Amino acid sequence: MTMKDFRIYMRLGHRYVGFFMVGIMLVYSLSGMLLVFRDTDFLKYDNHIQTKVATNLDDKGLAKALKMRGVDVTKREGDVVYFKEGQYNAVTGEADYTVKKLPVVLDKMVNFHKAPSKGSMGGLNVLFGLSLLFFVLSSFFLFAPSSKIFKRGLAFVAVGAVLSVILLML
Repeated sequence: MTMKDFRIYMRLGHRYVGFFMVGIMLVYSLSGMLLVFRDTDFLKYDNHIQTKVATNLDDKGLAKALKMRGVDVTKREGDVVYFKEGQYNAVTGEADYTVKKLPVVLDKMVNFHKAPSKGSMGGLNVLFGLSLLFFVLSSFFLFAPSSKIFKRGLAFVAVGAVLSVILLML
């Protein structure tokens, strides 16, 4: 196989991998933008929850039982513990609280973006990463190395790499 044939195959692969990745990249880009606002209430709604958990839990145990990152206790009156999001009765185990949630579709998109390796989307994330790696590498075979556009492209690669390193150091 000649270098010209190899470059033709890389172009074909680049084209069809690109078309394959369009849908995945759309979801990743939208969910990535949503993740930027995860520390705000942007697009979130109040979800009121009434549940029964174990009794006599401390703050950490309560947070774990309610699947919350932390419980910021504001006051205690008798058996009732008041926290920012609601209240918990230590004797009965009844908890009444409100959490902010994204709508179901947006929540699924965000979970798709943050999928752990053991989850059902782990394999798709690896495939997406490998596809992106191929996309990056194959782009160097789209143009002859002696061409002006290739050399200009290398300048953009250098600027992007330096910018990435700078942002990682912040």
